[in-house]
Amino acid sequence: MTRLVLLSGWGCDARIWQPLAEHWPDGVSVGTPDWPGYGGRAPLAAPDSLEALAEAMAGELPADAIWVGWSLGGLLAGALLARLPAPRALILLGMGARFCDPEGVSRAELTAFRRAFARDPEATLAHFQRWQLGGEPSPRDAHRRLRTLLDGGPPADPATLAAGLEWLETLDLASALAGAGCPVIRISGANDPLQAPAAISRADHRLEQAGHCPMLSRPAALAEALTALADRCPAPPHRLERLP
Repeated sequence: MTRLVLLSGWGCDARIWQPLAEHWPDGVSVGTPDWPGYGGRAPLAAPDSLEALAEAMAGELPADAIWVGWSLGGLLAGALLARLPAPRALILLGMGARFCDPEGVSRAELTAFRRAFARDPEATLAHFQRWQLGGEPSPRDAHRRLRTLLDGGPPADPATLAAGLEWLETLDLASALAGAGCPVIRISGANDPLQAPAAISRADHRLEQAGHCPMLSRPAALAEALTALADRCPAPPHRLERLP
């Protein structure tokens, strides 16, 4: 049995993964926990504390699973490698060792985005959700699907969203990923508007005709790619049963 844990990105709770549900083959077990502050889950008292985040997520990020982190979810999963037992593998979807890149989303752009969020969180979140869909084959259809999935649910905690933007601007996992105690695999949509072209070309797997949100535009292809990559990861060590 292959066990996957799918971790959502900034501004989206675990419902973002629902389009993949019908595409998983037999033998794949999938968990989609929400981060604290998302999906009605209580936020952390200190939303910007990685130590508190690790403590809150420890029971949902087992070492015998493959963690799949999308966007900010990948950045946070990578940061938690130093604070939790390493998984079978870490798959980064639409994310590398850092978010900001002069050829992608620059630090100046993200700083301006954070200022806009501080002035009007709701409008800024709505703008971001449309922006990230720009590389999908039909951005309008992808946005309609996103709204169908997320509308009517509990909104994300504003302080958690603000902390997420700070992490996007400041976290750099180059050293952490280089010394990770597990394989680290990168998947990128070939037309991802939030990643630099060089970062997309360096990905271990590229999804053609997809952008930053392939779970909305190409769920079958994404599920197939994740399953194939998971099959190549080392199996978890067998635990010996204790004899009576």
